[in-house]
Amino acid sequence: MEYEDKLKILMVCTEYPPMHGGIGRYTHNLAQALKNINIDVLVCSGNEGSGEFKGLSPTNSNNSDLLLKVVDQLNPDIVHVQMEHGLYGFELDSLLTGKMTSLEYFYLKCTKSIITTFHSSYDFKEWLNLVSIRYKKWNIKKILEYYRRILSYNLFHKLNKRIAYQSSASIVCSHNLAKLIPGCKVIYHGANSYFPQTLSKNDARKKLNIPLNSKIILALGFYTSTKGWDIINQMKIPDDWIIVLNHSKNHYSKQNFDKDIINSKNKNKNKIINLDKKYLSEYDLSLLFHASNVVFLPYKVCSGSGVMFDALGHGIPFIASELNFFKEFRDMKLGIMVKRKPDQFINALKYMDENYLYYISNISEFKVKLDWNRIALQHLETYLETMRKEQSEIKEYNKTVIHR
Repeated sequence: MEYEDKLKILMVCTEYPPMHGGIGRYTHNLAQALKNINIDVLVCSGNEGSGEFKGLSPTNSNNSDLLLKVVDQLNPDIVHVQMEHGLYGFELDSLLTGKMTSLEYFYLKCTKSIITTFHSSYDFKEWLNLVSIRYKKWNIKKILEYYRRILSYNLFHKLNKRIAYQSSASIVCSHNLAKLIPGCKVIYHGANSYFPQTLSKNDARKKLNIPLNSKIILALGFYTSTKGWDIINQMKIPDDWIIVLNHSKNHYSKQNFDKDIINSKNKNKNKIINLDKKYLSEYDLSLLFHASNVVFLPYKVCSGSGVMFDALGHGIPFIASELNFFKEFRDMKLGIMVKRKPDQFINALKYMDENYLYYISNISEFKVKLDWNRIALQHLETYLETMRKEQSEIKEYNKTVIHR
């Protein structure tokens, strides 16, 4: 299909830079990549974001009305919603009473084609794990939370299916998510180095002022209990390795990073470097990946991992917990997945060390699939397919009306 006019996309995401967060960063990078192939992208974000339109909020019950007004004003060809449920007011109690999110009315009334990218879904085990992570000890609150989770599991999947049904097309970043939300198209999370030329590990480390001679295990991201970094306290790090950490404060968490990870009882304390740079710029983030040898993902629950994609995009392998999301990439020999136990992670690290060049070779072939230009073209293909289908349906409808 040839499209003569410049395609206009309304991108919807409450979280958007300079707001901190992985979904916002993903949306920003996708928008930039689409602009690079001459697509007109305008963003509706929260008030703290830099979108051309603002006002979205998890606490704004009028998100749908706001978006309908934006669509009426902008008249886009496609509306592309980044669906992370919590960004639009999703709550478990609301799910139990049959409410979707604050976008429910928008999906029903929007006259433009909507494409939805789903960023999270869970199998039953991980859905319940969210309870055990939050409540360490058995008490009445934990029992009630398990009960609520069990009741709401099928409802949560019905919610996703309902959103997918109301969308002209749906996108996910892995085949695992595609199994959990049937009918979705898989387009990987994009990942590119910030630097146009190859940057050596030593040069990156010098810029970050971190040791040149040790091998680096990188742990990176918002500090939440689901990240599983507490296991670092139980690991005996090999002599020639160090762990480099950089965490951002999660706005909804009361956890104390220094108390939980780098404390007086931690026997690895002298082998842990906390950069304490908080939320990183694209420049510093890319430097950190270039400086590292392996990315460490000891997660307890995971729908998707931008950190893993970024690591692969920078040519480094991962070591991760045995979770369904990572299986697809483990099977492509891009990293190692093991049971979430200290000795298992250390054994994986030793195996990775012995077979490092094998993994690096596999990643070198794979990472071209993560190039943001390629990701943008895959999205463009999805936009044009949706518009072709819409035009075909209009023609069929007009034929039917004429022959009556």
